[in-house]
Amino acid sequence: MSGLTLALMIVLSTGLAVGSDPLKASPPKTSLEFRLKSPDGAVVELHSQATPQLTVICFLGTECPLARLYGPRLSNLERKFAAQKVRFVGIDSNSQDSPDEVREFAKEHHLSFPLIKDPASKVADQFGARRTSEVFVVDQSLAIRYRGRIDDQYQPGVARKQPTRDDLRLALEELLAGKPVRVATTEAAGCLIGRVKPAATNHQVTFNNQVSRILDRHCTECHRAGEIGPFALTSYDEVIGWGDTLIETIDSDRMPPWNANPKHGQFANARVMPEADKQTLRDWVAAGMPLGDKSQVAPEKSGSTEWRLSRQPDLVIPMRDRPFAVPASGTVEYQYFVVDPKFTEERWISAAQVIPGNRGVVHHCIVFIRPPDGAKMRGVGWLTGYVPGQKGFDMHSGRARRVPAGSKLVFQMHYTPNGTEQSDLTRLGVNFVPASEVTHEVYSLIALDQEFEIPPQTAGYPVQARVKRMPKQGELLAIVPHMHVRGQSIQVMSRIGEKEQILLDVPRYDFNWQHIYELTTPVDLAKIDGLEFTARFDNSKNNPANPDPTQYVNWGDQTWEEMAVTFFEISEPREFTDPQKPATETKSAVVPEPADSPIKAAAVAAYVEDFYERFDANKDGIVDRAETPLVFRTYGFRQIDANNDGRITREEIESAARNRKLR
Repeated sequence: MSGLTLALMIVLSTGLAVGSDPLKASPPKTSLEFRLKSPDGAVVELHSQATPQLTVICFLGTECPLARLYGPRLSNLERKFAAQKVRFVGIDSNSQDSPDEVREFAKEHHLSFPLIKDPASKVADQFGARRTSEVFVVDQSLAIRYRGRIDDQYQPGVARKQPTRDDLRLALEELLAGKPVRVATTEAAGCLIGRVKPAATNHQVTFNNQVSRILDRHCTECHRAGEIGPFALTSYDEVIGWGDTLIETIDSDRMPPWNANPKHGQFANARVMPEADKQTLRDWVAAGMPLGDKSQVAPEKSGSTEWRLSRQPDLVIPMRDRPFAVPASGTVEYQYFVVDPKFTEERWISAAQVIPGNRGVVHHCIVFIRPPDGAKMRGVGWLTGYVPGQKGFDMHSGRARRVPAGSKLVFQMHYTPNGTEQSDLTRLGVNFVPASEVTHEVYSLIALDQEFEIPPQTAGYPVQARVKRMPKQGELLAIVPHMHVRGQSIQVMSRIGEKEQILLDVPRYDFNWQHIYELTTPVDLAKIDGLEFTARFDNSKNNPANPDPTQYVNWGDQTWEEMAVTFFEISEPREFTDPQKPATETKSAVVPEPADSPIKAAAVAAYVEDFYERFDANKDGIVDRAETPLVFRTYGFRQIDANNDGRITREEIESAARNRKLR
């Protein structure tokens, strides 16, 4: 799996949006002059006699993900234009941000310009500012010469790898050159500024009574200390600053995040807020967000905010013995850390959870089981993972994953730089259950197509795949589809003969929220003939997340490449005899093919030639691990690489083909 920058997954988790229509917004009618004190006591002011030629007013917020991403970028721009008498001033107008939080934000993000607390949002009102990360460029006469976004990298639900237009930089360069600003107004993306509103008295809807309970049901799973939500919604003082943003995100269906079409399938973990709850929140915000009787507030959820398992883990396994350094920028290739948990005997895992050491740069982590050579194992070796929208698993009684004795664990880490140097030490927590208590083995099957090629400027391009080997008995517990940023939609079906039944329909696939769709009623595998999917991709210019609509797109690890894959979580009884197989059968009725059969020899030779044609990119007669696709590298490479040197020779691939080790 691969992905878009978690910087961007967190940005999108706020449901940040763009201005309603800044192109039609009227200019402020009040004076833009202000005089404020910075947290360290220095006076910062704006008036018509100011000496700088241009002043950039940047509205920021300590918990807005977009403000966090743009802070270092603004500092770079400030340094670039300092010699040309351009001054930068940061303004925090959020009611929920304290002066101490403002001071800490400036320190953490190494801001090179002052960041000032704006009491009661007065400066924001003067400028008509609505969102954090919105900027205004004013000249010496205090005329606004540019207003809007810093650049176009981020939109609601979209994060490009790089901006295609640096609006603020271009505006400053044009003004300094004595030219008019070609694009003087743009739409600013970001969180709505948290303004204080007069609260209605004796209103029937209050935070302590209804609202705290709605947030507890639908929001605080993520929006609490230590979780993925970039700000907490567990206390009144926090929530009142996010009231407008809250309504904006639920009305646009960006929050709670859930992508399944309700017409197909029922899911135990569906994140859906009823319309009645949405209306209660709207009424509360419209009434000024009254607090209410404190005796009515919903009790805060108890228990650890770290491990979300039914009990504390029996074993915690770090990905390695020291943190991994994540650079400030650029692309970090996938990192693979192999850990020996020293399982000297077979273990059964009933629960597992990955906790990132640094959620700001970990886009995803997947933990695979790598059994020792020769060990039998069902499925593709998936143990658990941390990706947007997923949680650790805690299985029903009697179900568990089997880990053969001597197995190692492989942490696949995808890091996304966020503007400053970071470090990460991700951990895995697991719970064990005795083998005697396991009635059903849980494992993962996979359907994928790695051979597709999506043409340029094409929307709705279909890719299909199916599970190749289906168990004769057991249940389908959950479905996990995966594509990248060109992913448009996906349907997952079961098949009985020629008849299809849609198990999952995701009409608007969102790479930023990769859900495990847990079936409310598991599917009986004995009653179906197959599992398959049809994915569609949008490689056109109308897809704002598309890195480059002019390119052909193939399978690959990185975000600008694509994947078409679905994982199926299977539960199969441990004791099962195929009812169609005679109990007394001791040998096959098919005469075995001689080892030196010309037919087999020709098939082996053809496979070897095809293997090298597909994977030997540098044509040196050796297939290195890096030359193979991710899925083969993860699941199949070790079966062929007999000496475990990370290279496959012609002799090794021929031996594997003769011994039928190929998948």
